[in-house]
Parts: sequence; C-alpha cells; structure tokens
Amino acid sequence: MKTTQAAVVGCGAIHTLHVEAIQANPACQLWAIVDTDSVKGHALAERYGCRYYADYREMLCDAEIDVVHICTPHFAHKEMIIAALAAGKHVFTEKPVALNPGEVKEIKNALASATTQLGVCYQNRLNPSSQKIKALLESNAYGKVLSIKAVLTWNRPHDYYAQSPWRGRFATEGGSLLINQAIHTLDLMQWFAGGVNALKGVVESSFLSAATEAEDTAIANMELANGARGIFYATNCNTTDSPLLLEIHCERGLLQLHHNHLWVIAGEHKELLASDELPDAAQKCYWGSSHQQAIHNFYHSLESPNNRHYVDIHQAEISLRMVEAIYQSSITRDWIDI
Repeated sequence: MKTTQAAVVGCGAIHTLHVEAIQANPACQLWAIVDTDSVKGHALAERYGCRYYADYREMLCDAEIDVVHICTPHFAHKEMIIAALAAGKHVFTEKPVALNPGEVKEIKNALASATTQLGVCYQNRLNPSSQKIKALLESNAYGKVLSIKAVLTWNRPHDYYAQSPWRGRFATEGGSLLINQAIHTLDLMQWFAGGVNALKGVVESSFLSAATEAEDTAIANMELANGARGIFYATNCNTTDSPLLLEIHCERGLLQLHHNHLWVIAGEHKELLASDELPDAAQKCYWGSSHQQAIHNFYHSLESPNNRHYVDIHQAEISLRMVEAIYQSSITRDWIDI
C-alpha cells in the first residue's frame, strides 16, 4: 500500500496536533510543512525530517503530496482550499472552512469539479461526552428533548488580538468570538438536535471593545430541528477558560456536561456517563481531546470514499450560517431562518 504523503500549511500552535496525528498513522508520512516565517519553517522541517516551503503554491506543485492540512488564519482558508483541490490534493482544514457562507459557495463550486475530498476539523463531535450524548439522543433513552443549553465563558486578553492583528476583524477572521471560540459549541448544539430551523440573537462588545471590531459576547435562542429550544450564551470576557457547560433537558432526565464530565440526572439519581479529561496537560483542554481521531477518520475515509466519517462542506456550513444569522438578528431584532 502506498504511503500517504501529507503537507501542513501554517505552523502556529494548532499545527502540532496535525503533525502528531500524521506521525501516529503508520500509513502516512509528513512530507512537507509550509510557513511564511522561514526561520521557523526551516527549524521545524529539520525537527520533523521533512521538506519546507515558504509558499503554499510551490508546495502544491509537489507531485508527492496527497493531502494538505490547512492550519492558517481564517482569511486564507478559501483560497488555499480551492487551489489545493484544483491541484488534485485532498484537504483537511481547521475550522471555519471559510469566512462566511458566500465563500462556502465558492468552495462548493470547486468541489463539484474536484476528484478529491475536503474535511473540516470539528473535533469536539468526537469527544467521549459528545459521542455518548449523540448515541443516547438517537436511541431516545430519556425521551423527547425539550431544550439544549450551552454556556461558554472563556478568556481572551487584549494581547491575544494585538499579537495576531488578523483576529477580531471581519475581513480576516470573519468576526471574533462566534466564528472562532464558540463555533464548536454552535455546531454541537445543532448536531445533537439534527439541525436548527431559526434563531434570534444579540452580539455585544464590552471589555474587549478596544481590541476587536467584532463581538466579545453573544446570546441566542434557537428553534432546533427536533422541536427543542436552544439557549446559548458565550463570552471571551471571563478571567479564565471555564469548561463548556452543556445541559440537555429530556422528558425523563437531564444530561449535563460539567467540568468535562457528562452526567445524567434523573430524579435523585445521578450517574457519570463519560469524561473528556485529557491524559496530559500538553494540549489545551478547550481544544477538545479528539484532533487525532478526526484526522484518522478523514484518512480512513480516503480509502473508502463511500463510507465517510468526517465533517464535510455541507455539515461545516451550518455553524457558519448560525454565526451569520446571529449577526443579522442582532441588527434586525428578528428571528432568522437558517
């Protein structure tokens, strides 16, 4: 069997998870890395034992490369995805797949004529708690879902934006809190509910108004596809990165994700169902524990194109539409159909 050769574009903090996942797969090899910082790039290439490219376009001309991992700032995703598909490469990209639904349409058009596949990294769907929740809801274990509540309170200081000026700008990040930190939570809510029909929301800029032109806080109520209510609150104004609080109220019990542990509470009975605790502290806990599994699933799907186990462009688009709808609703003060 031919070894799958991979290239990783963008060598910021998240790229190490992609490199580790590639190196952990015996059927794959890290062939190249790409970064505009030549000092960093050469040093990492020497460490990983791979090639270095300063320009991703030059990398795409390398016939040895089968899969391109995109770990760049948001504004570069669409251009790089379309170019990689045109070059006959498979693509696995960090979220969001694009800045907005308009860019998603361009990527869909490119995919329509491509012979390769595109996967998007929504790794939190694969966390043990997420998998358990999805299985319980699909089996109707606790009856009809009445509501899904999610509370995300993280900390992003002014320096976070000052050190990377592309952050917090609509033209380069596509927004701020919603499209970066909270998009995983929005995705989980709609995924658990089988989609979202409409929402009404508000965005606000308060403690971080001098650091970002976009929002640092957002709330939304949702009409979920399974008939349940969605209640969402997120902020980057907390003084620490608190774990996601998620509660799913069902007819016969409450599923509660609290401090990375999933509990079911039914009457006076409380039972631990799953844990998302990481085995080591090297990885940021709020990234989730399942990058490696998400990447493994994508590579496995390349071998079985008719048996896809990754988030594709159509699934990835839903959370982007939710982000856009919250912005629109904040202006109109109306419900927005998704």
